[in-house]
Amino acid sequence: MKQSTDPELACPVAPVVDIVFSRWTTPILWALNEYGRQRFVELERRLASITPKVLTQRLRQLERDGLVSRTYHAEVPPRVEYEITELGASLGPLFAHLATWADASLGKVERARRAYDAQR
Repeated sequence: MKQSTDPELACPVAPVVDIVFSRWTTPILWALNEYGRQRFVELERRLASITPKVLTQRLRQLERDGLVSRTYHAEVPPRVEYEITELGASLGPLFAHLATWADASLGKVERARRAYDAQR
């Protein structure tokens, strides 16, 4: 039997990882899930080391993927708010499991790294 070279067929979670776990996606989703609807500048402050350009790109991609909604308020000055969608919020249990795993396992990962590096 020939194995597929298509990573999406070889690993069915690969597309999810591509969508949810890119560099800034997870912190943005976490912030919107944790703190609710926020303006661009509020997100920018929460994610202090992100550039405005990258935040804009990530928010557009998350909106395109249906994980974040953008609301434009025609005021002077204009106001834009971002909010996690129901689809985005459905990732909450996944994030909770990952947080539990991180608490239990990141120390072990760090010890394994030190042991590996010591052998080099």
